[in-house]
Amino acid sequence: MGTRISTDIPGRFSGMGPFLLVWSGQAVSLAGSAAVRFAFIVEVWASGGKATAVTVLSLCAMLPQAVFSPIAGAIVDRIPKRTALQLADAGGLLVVGTLALLHYLGAFHAWQVYPAAVLLGVCAAFQFPALSSAVPLLVRKDQLDRTNGLLAGAKSAAGIGGPALGGLLVALFGIGPTLLVDVASYAFALIGIRIVRFNGDRVTKEAGAPRRRITADAVEGLRYLFRVPGLRDLIVNFCVVNLVMVFGFALISPMVLIRDGNGALAAVNTAVGIGGVAGALLMAAWGGPANRGRGMMLGVVGMCLSALVVMSLVDGVTGWCLAILVGALLMTVVNASMQTIVQTKVPHEWQGRVFGAVMFLSQISVPVAMAVSGPLADHVFEPLAARGSGLFTVLGPLVGDGPGSGMAAMLFLAGIGGTGVALWGLASRSIRNIDDLLPDLDAPQEPAGQSECRGGERDEVRA
Repeated sequence: MGTRISTDIPGRFSGMGPFLLVWSGQAVSLAGSAAVRFAFIVEVWASGGKATAVTVLSLCAMLPQAVFSPIAGAIVDRIPKRTALQLADAGGLLVVGTLALLHYLGAFHAWQVYPAAVLLGVCAAFQFPALSSAVPLLVRKDQLDRTNGLLAGAKSAAGIGGPALGGLLVALFGIGPTLLVDVASYAFALIGIRIVRFNGDRVTKEAGAPRRRITADAVEGLRYLFRVPGLRDLIVNFCVVNLVMVFGFALISPMVLIRDGNGALAAVNTAVGIGGVAGALLMAAWGGPANRGRGMMLGVVGMCLSALVVMSLVDGVTGWCLAILVGALLMTVVNASMQTIVQTKVPHEWQGRVFGAVMFLSQISVPVAMAVSGPLADHVFEPLAARGSGLFTVLGPLVGDGPGSGMAAMLFLAGIGGTGVALWGLASRSIRNIDDLLPDLDAPQEPAGQSECRGGERDEVRA
C-alpha cells in the first residue's frame, strides 16, 4: 500500500499537458461566451425589452441545448472527437463573427440576438458530449476526476469573470468589440484543439452493420442508460435530485432580492462562482472520492443541506454566501464524479450518445421547474407566509413571516426532498457500489507512454 502511494503521487499530473492545452482554450472560450451572453442581455434591455424579453432570451439559449443534445451526441459518436470539438467551436465563431460583421456594417438589430442565442445553444449541445468523451483520450484513467473537476471549475470561473468582462467591454466600447473578443476566444480554443494529439481518436464501425438514422442513434443513448441497471438507477436518482434542486435554486435570486437587494444578490452569485472554482481546485489536488457512487450521494446530501436548507434558515448576506459557496463546491465534486462514472463505465463508442442523453435529462427539467416555482411562490407560499396559515403554522418560526419567507419555505422543502432522494440513492446497492458492480472499461488507447499506470484492465468486459 505504501509503495503504491509513493509511486503514484509524483505522477498525479504527469502527462496532462495536452489536456491542459485544450482546457485552457475551452476556459478562455467559456469566458468570452459568458461576456457575450451578458452583452446580449444589455442589448435586449437597452432596446426597450422587459423582464419577459430577458427570460425569452435565456430560454432561446437553454432549450436548444437540451433538446438537441441527444442528436448532437449521436453525431459526436459518428465522427472523431477532435472534429466534433472543432465543429462546436467553429459554429460559435461563425455565429458571433456574423453578428460582429453585421454590427460593423451597420446592419445589426437587437432582435438578431435571439436567433443567435438559439444557434449558440445548438453549438453548446455539441460541446458537452464532445469534450466529455474526448477527455479519456487525453489523460490516464486515474486522472479523470481531476480533469472533470478542472472543466467544472472553468465554467464557474467563466460565470464570475465573463459577466464582469462583458459589462466592462460594453460600458467602454459597446457590443462590437465584445463580439470580437469572443471571436478571438473561439479562435484560441480551435488552435488548442488543432495542435493536440487525441490518442485513439477513431470511429469504430461494425462490419456489415446497416447505417442507422441519427434520430435512432440519439434514442439509443437514452436506452443505453436505462438498460444498464447501475446507470439506470443512478441517472433516475440524479434527475429527480436535479429537478428538486432546480425548483429550489430558481427561488434563490428573488428571495435574496426581496430581502436584501441587488448588492446581496451580486455577492451570492459571486459566492457560487468561488465555490465552483474551490471545488475544482479540491478535485485537482484530491482526485475525487475512492467510491464514486457513495461519494456522489453524500455530496448531494451536503448540497441540499447547505445550498437549500441552510440557505432558507439563515438571514443576511454573509450566511447566504457561506451556504451557497459550500453547495457550489460540493456540486463540482458531484458533477465531476458523475462524468467520470460515464467515462469509465460506458464504452467509448457510446459516450457521445450517453453524454447527450445525460445533458437532455438534466436540462429538460430546468424550464419545467422554473415555470412552476415562480407562480407557486407568488400565489401560494408568499400569501400563506404573510397570513401565517397552512404550513406556516409549523414553518413560520423557522423562516419567518416577512417578504421572501414563502420562498424560503419552498427552499427548505426542496432541500428536505432532495436530501431524502439522495439518502435513497445512498441506501441503494446498485448506486452505492456502482464502482464494484459495474467494472471499468478500457479507453480505446491510453496516452502514449502511460499505459502501465492502468495495465491489465479487462478487455473482455467490452465484449
